[in-house]
Amino acid sequence: MKVEINEKAQYLLKTLVEHYIESGHPVGSKTLAECSEISVSPATVRNVMAGLEELGFLESPHTSAGRIPTGLGYRFFVDSLITVEPLANLDIDNLTKNLNPDKSVHQLVESASGLLSEITNMMGLVTLPNTDQTHLRYVEFLGLNDNRVLSILVLDDHEVQNRVIYTKETYSEVQLKEAANFINQNFMGHALSNIRSKLIRLMKNDQENMDSLMQATLEVAEQAFGTKHEADFVVAGQENLIELAEEQALADIRELFKAFSLKRDILHLLDKCVDTQGVKLFIGAESGYQVLDECTLVTAPYQADGEYIGVLGVVGPTRMPYNRVIPIVDATARLLGAAMDYPGR
Repeated sequence: MKVEINEKAQYLLKTLVEHYIESGHPVGSKTLAECSEISVSPATVRNVMAGLEELGFLESPHTSAGRIPTGLGYRFFVDSLITVEPLANLDIDNLTKNLNPDKSVHQLVESASGLLSEITNMMGLVTLPNTDQTHLRYVEFLGLNDNRVLSILVLDDHEVQNRVIYTKETYSEVQLKEAANFINQNFMGHALSNIRSKLIRLMKNDQENMDSLMQATLEVAEQAFGTKHEADFVVAGQENLIELAEEQALADIRELFKAFSLKRDILHLLDKCVDTQGVKLFIGAESGYQVLDECTLVTAPYQADGEYIGVLGVVGPTRMPYNRVIPIVDATARLLGAAMDYPGR
């Protein structure tokens, strides 16, 4: 919703939001008049605040004569009034030092999540990269009992994925070794998402000459590479939300933790941000999930090889220092992407 308000109202709204973020207390007209850098009387401030309340930018807590920003007020503040702080050199050095390209992808994701939590004193979260962009370095198949096979995938990001698959036939150790050798010789360096379809096409083209090796290779590869791994994310600093909860009931915080343990709703929300350039905010009810109504989610996508492969961000109260949090999230996404994209990986 596009709303136009005059410069005086914009200035007073900006001052009120900044004062409330800093103090956590409802702001009265007298306080606002005293801390304002423009000459206005409390009566003028009261009239402006009443107008802003009618527009839905402010609300009055029932126990106070002062006012606080609504979700709409925060949105207008972030979109039109905020003055973003440059990131401190100390924070940049901390991010650069800990987002070391020599780390594995999972270590980088854990580091980024922890750094976001540490620097903002909120909850940091980072999705693991899209496995469609991951390439195979090596595969090994080990036979287990009851027609089960352990597939060991070594990926180009130094990660190792182990997965138990179930086969219709019982395959010998020799057959499984030959199947792994065939895949390693023909598909090393290929994206995981493409190996299964390429293998099936190859087998169909040579269906007449398909022997036991080809049969074993097709069955184990279909399962090892066929099912897309469920997206996931790493969270750090959940305890910060309890300290920042203030007026929220503990039950609400428990519900938030429950939402993060279930992950589905949060992942759905983060998926909206993967293809969005730059920082994106979900303030209060904008997320569409009731459990986040008193929170703000600040996100930014990170990329490698010119493609966005994941999202990171922080969750905190709507009363957060947006001018500081936004550049932290933006810089972390850029530095994480640079580490993922490092030529020596």
